Amino acid sequence: MSEFTQENQGRKGSVSRKTNETDIKLSLNVDGSGQVGLETDVPFLNHMLDLFAQHGQFDLNVEARGDVDIDDHHTVEDIGICLGQVLRESLGDKKGIKRYASVFVPMDEALAQVVVDVSNRPHFEYRAEYPSAQVGSFQVELVHEFLWKLALEARITLHVIVHYGRNTHHMIEAVFKALGRALDEATLIDPRVKGVPSTKGVL
Repeated sequence: MSEFTQENQGRKGSVSRKTNETDIKLSLNVDGSGQVGLETDVPFLNHMLDLFAQHGQFDLNVEARGDVDIDDHHTVEDIGICLGQVLRESLGDKKGIKRYASVFVPMDEALAQVVVDVSNRPHFEYRAEYPSAQVGSFQVELVHEFLWKLALEARITLHVIVHYGRNTHHMIEAVFKALGRALDEATLIDPRVKGVPSTKGVL
């Protein structure tokens, strides 16, 4: 069960989610400065979330405990759910945002691209082939799980393409950096945009 709290001012909020598998508290300030506090049972995800927040200039705090004695799946999935929920709620009616963004990020030999539409229509496309199935103890398939749940709960259209790379860590790192930068750009307030950026008049 998730419980969202909207802050009084600004595009920020927090969410608490407690199940038989995980216990998560997550807060996000969309208009932050890259301040990060991360305490989860999944060290590789901590690293990726740190990159995401700092490159997106988001203030992000996550406290998460889960059944990692089984594996990391539930913890990674539920953090994606919580991050998506708080992002969606923090953006409110989305008036004035740029809405779209496309960002390429290189990481040494790897190149990743993230394209986003803050559309209120959840959709996820993922094109990535990694050289290895694990980075340390982290299962690479969980990157898909995290991104898909983020897109679903944030109600965004998200396309992630890893064009090439040889090092799996570098490839995933490029994805999370590009994700932060793309969401930062898409959620920026553009003074030229009057109301909601849609011919429908609503997002």
